[in-house]
This record gives sequence, C-alpha cells and structure tokens, in this order.
Amino acid sequence: MENWKKRRSTKKIGKQGERDFPASEEERNTVTYGELFLVAVGLSMDAFAAALCKGLCLRKVTFKQARTVGLFFGGFQGLMPLIGWLLGRQFAGYIETYDHWIALLLLGFIGGKMLYDGIKKQEEAIACQRFISLKELTLLAVATSIDALVVGVTFAFLHTPIVPAISMIGITTLVLSIAGVYIGKAFGGKYQKKAEMVGGLVLVGLGIKIFVEHMFF
Repeated sequence: MENWKKRRSTKKIGKQGERDFPASEEERNTVTYGELFLVAVGLSMDAFAAALCKGLCLRKVTFKQARTVGLFFGGFQGLMPLIGWLLGRQFAGYIETYDHWIALLLLGFIGGKMLYDGIKKQEEAIACQRFISLKELTLLAVATSIDALVVGVTFAFLHTPIVPAISMIGITTLVLSIAGVYIGKAFGGKYQKKAEMVGGLVLVGLGIKIFVEHMFF
C-alpha cells in the first residue's frame, strides 16, 4: 500500500518544506486528447458502417433522417463508456499495477475483432427497411456501442477525464454517422468493411502504444 501511495503521489514545495500530496486525476491521466480523438474515430467505425447500410436502404435521404441516425448512434456511443467508466472505477484501485496490460488486452481484442470482421466477413444481403424505425435504430445503436462500454472500463484504469472522453466519442460518432448515411446513399456499402478495418487498426495501435509507454518510459 505504501509503494502504491508513493507511485501515485507528487511532491510540492510549501512554506513548511517538502510534502507529499496525492496526485490529481489530471496528473495521473495517461491518455492525451489526440489519443482520445483516435479512440473516438476507432469506436465510431462500427456506427459509421451501420449508417452506411442505413443510407443504402433509404429511398430518399433527408437531413432529418440522417440527424436521427446520428443522434441515436452518437448518444449510445457516448453513454456506454460512461457506464463502463463507472463500473471500472470500483476496481481501478486494486489493479493499477496491471492497468497497461488490461488496456492492451481490451483494446487489442476489440480492434482485432473489428479488423477480422472487415477482412473475413462474407458479403451478406442487407434486409432493408426503407424508412427510419426507432426500434431498429435503438437495437443498432446498442449493438454498435458495446465495444465503447469496454473501452470505458479502460478509461477508469488509465484515469482518463471522462467528460471530455465521452463528449469527444459522442460528437465524433454523431458527425461520422450523419456523413455515413449520405455516403451510403451515394456509394452503397463499398466502404463498410474498410471502415471497420481502419477502426480496428486504430484501437490495436493505441493499445500497443499505451502498453509500450507504461513498460519502457
């Protein structure tokens, strides 16, 4: 316990001399805003791919329809990391020594799965609904945001400020999902697999970066 306190403390000089104070959440944060943006882009690729399919299915795309798709996907993509972060906070203090391993395994698994799906998934006929169904959107939004819940757990271990994180993830997904609806209508589903592969590579790369920084720097 004493060793943990020493690692998680920072020294400050006051009138009474040198004292140890617990490090703040910002001082312990190991994820930069640039890396958060990469996480947001990587996580949003599933939603982007789903939005492409939805745009392909719609007879005519209006901004209202695209906005609805974006709000559903962006909202759930921002909510799930918050839930994961709240769960992870309950256990972060017990496993901080291994947090970089956890980040590597979780991000590597999620990214690897996305990459595998993008490479190996066979072409399937899309069962299209030619209109916006709130029930369908809810199911799609939950399905494409499960990975974000797991990433939220890693945020707790890495002491990532959660409000900027979920804001960036939600807004990025909102914008890319709206764009995805229009791109899907214009070009069909030709970019769906590529989007999943890009997202997978980003998450795997970030997991490796976090691990290397903790182990060697």
